[in-house]
Amino acid sequence: MGDGLILAGREFKSRLIVGTGKYPSLPVMRAAHEASGADMVTVAVRRVDLKARGPENLLDHIDIRRMFILPNTAACYTVDEAVRTARLGREAGLSHWVKLEVIGDEKTLFPDTEGLLAATRILVKEGFVVLPYTTDDLVMAKKLEDAGAAAIMPLAAPIGSGLGIQNRINIQLVKEAVKVPVIVDAGVGTASDAAVAMELGADAVLMNTAIALAADPVRMAGAMRKAVEAGRDAFLAGRIPRKMYASASSPLEGVVGR
Repeated sequence: MGDGLILAGREFKSRLIVGTGKYPSLPVMRAAHEASGADMVTVAVRRVDLKARGPENLLDHIDIRRMFILPNTAACYTVDEAVRTARLGREAGLSHWVKLEVIGDEKTLFPDTEGLLAATRILVKEGFVVLPYTTDDLVMAKKLEDAGAAAIMPLAAPIGSGLGIQNRINIQLVKEAVKVPVIVDAGVGTASDAAVAMELGADAVLMNTAIALAADPVRMAGAMRKAVEAGRDAFLAGRIPRKMYASASSPLEGVVGR
């Protein structure tokens, strides 16, 4: 209701972005997407067959009438790999937008921020709308913004860990440091994690594993939708200050007889 997410001049009604991996089946994925209310979905370019079509093809289970496809460079470990993969997604007709990943560590899947910055500069010059997955480091966030990134996507915790936001202060500092939208990416495990991210001031949350590997992915997708909306409303409403001591909900000052 007038509070959409604006990215690179484009408005999205939902502040929840979902993924496509790890679901028990493609029909379950599609049902979860519907329940999430999301209108942007990220797809790993290197993990889909961009030419084949049919019931087992991932792309045929995404409702492109209402879902914007955001290609990503998952599983790319070098600048050259990431740049080539982004170009492949664009040439295949997916999009000139890209969720840019340059992975630096195989165990944690933490980003190689030096390579990420280099790849961002290259792709921005080529006309891509670049959304880089990065660490929760405000210095790197500012460098990525200066390089032309359309948003900053700091991790909350390692990809797929479900640990939730491990450093709330860093997310707030990143948000304060940049003017472009901040999208919390990676580490969300349940609805309360998504709500916290939004309460901290994040503009959106991207998640995949927390929904796809839930016991009931469709129900979890619905829960995430509500959590993102509630967290956003709470942020806009403004929380009360934290205090060391109690403050009566019904003060006695002014009560007759006292």
